[in-house]
Amino acid sequence: MTTIPTVELNNGVHMPQVGFGVFQVPEDETTRAVTTALEAGYRSIDTATVYGNEAAVGRAIADSGLARDELFVTTKLWNSDQGYDETLRGFDKSLSELGLEYLDLYLIHWPVPEADRYADTWRALETVYDDSRVRAIGVSNFQPHHLDRLARESNIVPAVNQVELHPYLQQEEVRAYHAEHGIVTEAWSPLAKGGDLLAEPSVKALADKHGRTPAQIVLRWHLQLGNVVIPKSVTPSRVKENLDLFGFELAGSDLAELAKLEKGLRTGPDPDTFNAR
Repeated sequence: MTTIPTVELNNGVHMPQVGFGVFQVPEDETTRAVTTALEAGYRSIDTATVYGNEAAVGRAIADSGLARDELFVTTKLWNSDQGYDETLRGFDKSLSELGLEYLDLYLIHWPVPEADRYADTWRALETVYDDSRVRAIGVSNFQPHHLDRLARESNIVPAVNQVELHPYLQQEEVRAYHAEHGIVTEAWSPLAKGGDLLAEPSVKALADKHGRTPAQIVLRWHLQLGNVVIPKSVTPSRVKENLDLFGFELAGSDLAELAKLEKGLRTGPDPDTFNAR
């Protein structure tokens, strides 16, 4: 079975560099998909309240036979649950849905600037962290100016910021901020959406060069940048393929070719304007 490398978070917790995401996986398919992932060797599972499948993730974990300390489980607080007291209730509900006594990582899903509650929400995350109910806390989709505000108004630096990141949107400014402040970069949508990225001539050429798939090339690019990735698939062969990333290495010239794909192209919402609740 593949041994997945880990990254050390700023509080000493170790997080697998490759995890399994369940965004947009229907609840009735989630248990089977997570079971497949765990059998393939994944040990990190990423879900969120808004995905509506926390309970299904919990069933797969309970049925896996794996010890709790073998797994790294992340979920995220949805926008409508922001605010100090609301966050504490949202955290309790997620734990109950997952059937767990603690989380490994809890994230604020979006900053929701219009609501202006993410600083109070972060204080609640600090509370559950101080109570040892979660091993690490972080954010998702935060920009440097959001992170600067947390730094001014709180005591704990986020361990992780999960952002849209792929060769079309390489987030150099965000990654540089993370590096300066000891925050791990985690990429959602690491392969972008729609298949255009994987059809890029340079990606296909590198796949041919290394005898790998285009998806494996892009995921390997992430790993060599130091990103954590959470690819998603419900197809068993692709679930396994997305974990088979450690038998080859991209050369500096390969990385340079992928760097040329930067377009500043978001395939998801803009964190500065997204206010869905």
